[in-house]
Amino acid sequence: MAEALKASFGEEKIAFVADVLGAVYPLDRAEFFRWSLDGFDDAELIARSQLIADAMAATLPADRAQALQIVIDALARDPWPPDEPLVGVEVFRYNPLAQFIGAYGLDDFELAMQAQHELTQRFTAEFSIRPFIERHPDATLARLREWTADPSEHVRRLVSEGTRPRLPWAPRLRMFMSDPTPVVELLDLLRDDPSEYVRRSVANNINDIAKDHPDVAIDVARRWWPDTGRPDDDARRRQLVRHGLRTLVKAGDRDALDVLGYGAGSPLRLAAPTVEPERVTIGESVRCSVELHNDETEHQAVLVDFRVWFVKANGSSSPKVFKGTEADVAPGASITVSKKVSLKQHSTRTHHPGEHVVEVLVNGEAHPVGTFVLR
Repeated sequence: MAEALKASFGEEKIAFVADVLGAVYPLDRAEFFRWSLDGFDDAELIARSQLIADAMAATLPADRAQALQIVIDALARDPWPPDEPLVGVEVFRYNPLAQFIGAYGLDDFELAMQAQHELTQRFTAEFSIRPFIERHPDATLARLREWTADPSEHVRRLVSEGTRPRLPWAPRLRMFMSDPTPVVELLDLLRDDPSEYVRRSVANNINDIAKDHPDVAIDVARRWWPDTGRPDDDARRRQLVRHGLRTLVKAGDRDALDVLGYGAGSPLRLAAPTVEPERVTIGESVRCSVELHNDETEHQAVLVDFRVWFVKANGSSSPKVFKGTEADVAPGASITVSKKVSLKQHSTRTHHPGEHVVEVLVNGEAHPVGTFVLR
């Protein structure tokens, strides 16, 4: 996968940046290529992108304000959206511009903000905004607050995505891991954003906060849990809160489950737990299932997940929770919940032989389902 990503970011990306900059500035193209290609073949994707960013620093005016203005002008002239939609890694052709802004624009706050506002509507500035949060926290947070009302959903998403304390593939924002209050204040302004793209980012930010401050995430969820009387707004708010609490829910956090309406001690009766097949080879799959019967006289809300204890290389086990279903079970009714679990080797999960234990989580409470032996 890494080799494929690297191969997709070749010299044509250098040419693209040179073309974009050259449209507004007399760039020394040969010199730009010389700087960009120094170590390019041996570098991975992000490192290749940084080489191009460093080439920008070497060939644009040494005055960073002038260089940032060139970037702004270049982006403004670059047709957007493009004539043909960008697919997959192709959008990363803008990444050198983001890395240039984050690495070389810190002393020219206003121009750097303008550049990121323009950039994030094409690619993303969620990584390049983070050095500014650390160097200029008050000014950057004030600007992000303004951007919560920006007409572009990409700019509004930057507010929530760029402030994530634990954004994947980015240095952590330890100031927000310590005190997420400034982030929550921004998220409060975005919780009912009309764009699902933005609301999903808001939920991911809440999920990040929950890993360091579960009490804060629970408090936010309780405040946000819908009671607007508007069905569409309520449905969107419920979806956001559920996604934001997902890590706590998978961990069986009682307060998180309570927010979602799933009380402890579900009266549903479990029956027919199965894991098939009982013996399986790495690369195949197993199916876990269970029946739930409501013998009570009232409807019962239930959240059902499966938890598999995967054997590690040292023989110990670690759990992974797989999403099952949410349901409202009528009196006298039954539901069957099943989940197919892939046992293919993944970059994020390596399988090892041994006996694996499977449990079902009903409103956060674990019940045995069975075991399977992986060979």
